[in-house]
Amino acid sequence: MTDGETGYHYHLMRRAIELIDSEDGREMTLEDIAGQMHMSPAHFQRLFSRWAGVSPKRFQQWLTLDHAKSLLQTRHTMLETADAVGLSGSGRLHDLFVRWEAMSPGEYARAGDGLEIAWDWFDSPFGPALLMGTDRGLCGIGFSAEMGADVTMDDLRARWPNARFVQDKGALQPHADAAFPANGASTAKLFLIGAPFQIKVWEALLSIPTGHVTTYSDIARVIGRPKAVRAVGTAVGRNPVSWLIPCHRALRKSGGLGGYHWGLPVKRAMLAWEAAETA
Repeated sequence: MTDGETGYHYHLMRRAIELIDSEDGREMTLEDIAGQMHMSPAHFQRLFSRWAGVSPKRFQQWLTLDHAKSLLQTRHTMLETADAVGLSGSGRLHDLFVRWEAMSPGEYARAGDGLEIAWDWFDSPFGPALLMGTDRGLCGIGFSAEMGADVTMDDLRARWPNARFVQDKGALQPHADAAFPANGASTAKLFLIGAPFQIKVWEALLSIPTGHVTTYSDIARVIGRPKAVRAVGTAVGRNPVSWLIPCHRALRKSGGLGGYHWGLPVKRAMLAWEAAETA
């Protein structure tokens, strides 16, 4: 794909999600949806399939309002049994490829003082992505499709207000290639900057396999704080490395999507995209 194409495809998918969720959406044919997108069926199917890897007809099942509930019924990962589905090693890393280290509590308390953080914008399957990183790994990924570029930038910069921020696309390009690989699982290296409780929550998120989900209460239980569901939800929302620390895989026990820091349309697109890839 050329630069910008995957971001365009996300916006196409966002419109398709809204359309399929409409009252008559489930009854729509490929021709109906393509017509609403002001495209020919062949052109729409070609673009759609390049984004999702499957045809619109096959993908449509993942875009219903009941998708989160069906995931909880069929792909609900109890975090304490994550080893049984093939996860092991330090941090119980999802997909066995993402590596991470955490900033010490003392470093975190200094709010980034003495830290140089490179940043720049990159194209992603879910719209424009703001990446931030240090020589120790990626420390931030934000998505601006719903929030806007300025809000996304201000949000991530405010996490480490005393750091020095430098725009450096070249330094971050290898991280971007690892975060959004053309094929295969991510091989990214992460540098987690957060409070100790947040780090525990993010570590639990890293143990959720691609295409699976868990609940906020499951996370609270596995970190030894079963009554802290609300605090867990807050920590999930404060995850600075979205997508790679898969906070989009955390749902409510009811099957509701819950919140998503960068906008629910992005969360739904991520869940649908992963479900189609692992179907």
